[in-house]
This record gives sequence, C-alpha cells and structure tokens, in this order.
Amino acid sequence: MLRTALLLVSFLLAPLFAVEPVKNRAPLAASAFYPLPLTSVRPAGWLRDQLRIQAEGITGQLGDFWPDVGPNSAWLGGTGEGWERGPYYLDGLLPLAYLLDDARLIAKVKPWVEWTLTHQRPDGGMGPASNKDWWPNMIMLKVLTQYQEATGDPRVVPFMEKYLAYHAANMKAMPLKQWAIYRWQDQLLSTLWLYNRNGDARLLEFIRALKAQGFDWGRHFEEFPYYGKMPREQTTLSTHGVNNAMGLKTSALWSLVSRDPIDRAATTRQLEVLDRFHGLANGMFSADEHFAGRSPSQGIELCAVVEEMFSLELALGVSGDASLADRLEKIAYNALPGTQTADQLSHQYDQQPNQVICSLSRRDWGTNGPESNLFGLEPNFGCCTANLHQGWPKFTASLWMASDDGGLAAGAYAPSEVRTKVGGVEVSLHEQTEYPFRNTILVALEPAAPVKFPLHLRIPAWAVGARILVNGQAPAEARPGAYVRLEREWRRGDRVEITLPMQVRTVPGFQNSISVERGPLVYSLRIEENWRKLKQTGPVTDWEVYPGSPWNYGLRLEAGAPASSFEVEEAPLARQPFQNAAPPVLLKARARRLPQWMLVDDSAAPPPPSPVALTAREEMTGKLQDETVTLVPYGAARLRITSFPVLGPPAATRKP
Repeated sequence: MLRTALLLVSFLLAPLFAVEPVKNRAPLAASAFYPLPLTSVRPAGWLRDQLRIQAEGITGQLGDFWPDVGPNSAWLGGTGEGWERGPYYLDGLLPLAYLLDDARLIAKVKPWVEWTLTHQRPDGGMGPASNKDWWPNMIMLKVLTQYQEATGDPRVVPFMEKYLAYHAANMKAMPLKQWAIYRWQDQLLSTLWLYNRNGDARLLEFIRALKAQGFDWGRHFEEFPYYGKMPREQTTLSTHGVNNAMGLKTSALWSLVSRDPIDRAATTRQLEVLDRFHGLANGMFSADEHFAGRSPSQGIELCAVVEEMFSLELALGVSGDASLADRLEKIAYNALPGTQTADQLSHQYDQQPNQVICSLSRRDWGTNGPESNLFGLEPNFGCCTANLHQGWPKFTASLWMASDDGGLAAGAYAPSEVRTKVGGVEVSLHEQTEYPFRNTILVALEPAAPVKFPLHLRIPAWAVGARILVNGQAPAEARPGAYVRLEREWRRGDRVEITLPMQVRTVPGFQNSISVERGPLVYSLRIEENWRKLKQTGPVTDWEVYPGSPWNYGLRLEAGAPASSFEVEEAPLARQPFQNAAPPVLLKARARRLPQWMLVDDSAAPPPPSPVALTAREEMTGKLQDETVTLVPYGAARLRITSFPVLGPPAATRKP
C-alpha cells in the first residue's frame, strides 16, 4: 500500500519537477545521446506557433468529425475502427497536448489512455477484442511510454510488463504477420524502454525472438536490388515507402542489443542507398506508394515523411552521427510543411518536388490513385490523416537530448526551452533563434547551482566558417559536420552564441538538374497558386491547386561560381512562416522559360537534361528572354519547381 501511495504521489507531482533521463542498462550498449522525458523540451518562438497552428488545425479537431478516430472507435470501447488509426492519431495528439500543456487536448487524450489501461484482459492482452494483429498494439505501446514520461502514471510499467509477457507466451502460436513483420522495430523500441526501467532479462530474450520473426532490414539495405521505379506487379511490402522509412531505425536500435558497430552506423549507409536510387531534393526518397526512382515528379507519402523523421531522431540518439541531424532538419523544414496547407487543416498523400498542378488526375504514380496529390482530409487513403500528427511534436521533443558523458546535446536547432537535471542539478536552457530562416542561435543556461557538464553543439556540414562564442569568447574550433564539445562549469547567466553561415548551394540531381539550398532550407520556384474547392468535411476542405504563372524555367548560373547567381532577401517572420505569400527569406535568380518542357499526365515532365542548349535561332529572335524569378522555401510552396534544368551558355559564347 505504501509503495502504491508513493507512486501515486509521484504521478501527481511529476509534471512539476525536472526529471533525469533514463540510460541503457547492461548488457545493452550505451547510446551517444538519450531522449529526455517528454515535456522536458518545450517549443518556443515560431516553433510554438507551429504547434499551436497544428492544435487549432486538423490534429485538434479530427476526432470531432472523422469517425475513424471519433467516440465510436473500438479503442474507446465502441464498434468502429479498431486497427491502426486510433493509435496512430494518439501517437501525435498525445505529445502535442503535453508539449503545449493544452488542457483541451489533454482532455481528448485521456479517454483513449484510460480505456486502454483499464481494459487489459486477464491474460495480458490489450486493445479491441476484434483485433488479432500485433501491429496496432505496437503503436499503442509507444503512446503509453510517452504518456508515462509526461505524467509519471504508475500503471504503465506493470501494464506493459503483463502485455509483453502475453506476447512472448503467444508469439509461436500467433507469429507476426503482414505489416507487423516489417514494423517489428516499433515493438523493439518500447521493449527496450521497459527493460531500461525494470531490468527484466526475459525482455531481452523476447527481443531476440521478435527479431527472428521480423524482416531483416539490415540485409535489405546491404543487398538492395531496387534500382528504379518498381513495376506494379513486382511491388512487395519491402518496397513500400512507409515501411522503409520505419525500417531506417531498425539497425541502430538493434545495435544496442548486438553491440555491433556496423549495426550502430547502418542508418547513414542506408540513407546513401536510398539517395542513390530514389533520392529527392526535399531530403526524402520517392515511393508513391512503392519505390519510384529519382524523377522529381514522383511522389512520397506524408506517412513516410513523419516516420523517417522519427527514425532519424532515434538513430541520431544511438550513434550521435551529426549527418543524421542534418537530414532530420532538411526533412522537417521542407518536406513536412510542404505537404500541408498553412492552416494545417488539409494535407496531401503524395507530394512532388516538381509539383505544378494538384488535381484529380491519373498521374504516373507507382500504385497510388488520381487524388493522391490533392490537399484534403483523406486523399487516396486515410492512413496519413491518422498518422501525420507526430511530425512536429516528436521533432520538438528531440531537439535536445542527454549525452552519455553526463551532459546535454543539441539534436536539431529550433527555438525551445529545456528543463532537466544534469549531475543532480536542475538546469534550464533557453534556445532563442529564428533558425532555419536566420543563422544565429543564442543558448542561455540557467542552472539552479553551478554545475560542470559537457554541452554538445552540432555544426551542420554546410556551415563552413561557423563560430561558437561562450560569454563572448571563442572556445573551440567549429568543424562542419561534427559536434563541438564544450565542457565547463556552467553558471546562471552563461550564454552560448552559435553563428552558422548560410551560403547558397546548388546540389546536382536527376538528369543533371540542380536544386538550390541555403542552410537547411531547400528553395523552389514561386508559382502563383489558384485554389479550387472540391468539397468540405467538417473544417477540412479538399482542394485542387492550379498554376497562375509559368513554371517551366531553366536557371542561368554563373560559370564557376553558381552561388553568386542568387540574391538573398529577408523579411520578418509571420506567425506561419511556411506560406507562399510572405516567406521570411527568398532568393532572386535569372532564368528562362523552356517551351519544350511540358506537362505529362498533369505533372511536370522530368526536367530536360542539363545543360539545356538554346539554339542560335532562339537567341537571335529574342522571343524568350532571361527573367528574374523568385525562389521561396520549399515548405512555403504548394506548387513548385525544385529540381531545375540549367541553361547552357549563350550561342554566341559556345565553342563550335
């Protein structure tokens, strides 16, 4: 009784105090960085606005009008949908609610958690009795771990112990099937979470048995045979984009058990494989819905975007590889906002880097339908409607992590506030910045008492000439593509200023096209957007979007100095910085229309191979002249050209 009473007191007081992170128990390998308990990192500045827009948008309202996550859900004891959609929704709604400390959203979360915790069956089973699949339960376990961290609820650990014992006892009679085979790593994650809290060695035996039933993602990427767009008849669950995005975390998580350095570093190699055969300019790979090659007119599913972000957050924690954080920022600041409307009510199933019309059309998708790039409630399929919500909240929660050497590490950069314990001392940290739109970051430390610990600060690979100042003094070399380790006794009022120079870069792509980057942002041609309403469902509108200005431009680059071809203009940040009308930064460049570059099936044809040679006749007639065009951040553009052809030299200067 006394232990239960103490646990309940801890549960009630948990949100009031900073909590120490939980590290890996032996015999697990140590991670480079460890997640801080949910709510240790809170959004600030423009990022808090982004989460508030999400709360006001589809995430905060979906259960009010979409039956699949409404009050009749089987995950609430009803007779409605009882598979993955309720857990998917909660996996984003819950961290959003607690990161914002939003009473309205928390009230939406509680019935789901309470029903799950209070309806565990005597044999340890969980969830709707109609569900005979392990997969949706894997998602709900992730939900429960986040809930325990946010609230300290003492019921979660014994619930999970009983459920995992049930799974272990029944895994031979009911082995993993279908999606669960390819997504077993999500249960690996929750089982590791539990082992680090109770030390039960039987959980490690269960993990090994689980791996034996799951898909071998390590071998999949080592022997990768999918070199281009998959013919429909050859698609399998191993070529499915979301499965691969989820699979990127598997080797890193498994390395904690195997202690194999090859597993630990595998995610970086796996990204290189995806880039080589299916890489897109927005940081993702193509899969609409299966692997589709490198053409920028192929798409990628929103589910894959948020799942790859989560995989990178976890893999970064295990390996500490700074390149994974670079990739995480590229996806979060480009692909994530670029596939939702600015009010975060409507979203796409598939986004295209070269996306010039969003319409009900039969495009050259691998397997998806004609509504896949519409903005709406559930274009093509409702899985993304349920799953999109985890993107911004989990990114926020991973901005700062605990380091294995007893300090703190910056996972990614964004305005935020941290409250945790380091060396037994409460530490508050305030990150003040308009990054990724600006290049300076100020970190203010407020420990309750002087305390010595290392602070790990990432220098992105693109940040040549970066500088770090501690209280106005330069402490160490800031090498791009690595972490700077600052160890000292930190005192209240200490300030760390990070400057990350943002030079414009051109990145080669499909058919020698180029994409344009500055800092972590990718830039796209600004196209006038004409929105046409198709239908209304609750607060969500289904939209087509048509271009009101030309899109088929090739860029004119200065020979030998492409970065000098662009002029940077900055403007104040709006509450929603990812909007086409008023972005906080844009680029000006010289370009010329290419009449031969046309639509194919209502998508931009693949960009003509570069350099694009203009004929002497075109030069002499002067019908097409160079123009000044505007490039905006990818995340602000719902219509866009991102992979540009490059113009060849004028006819008069070309060698015969």
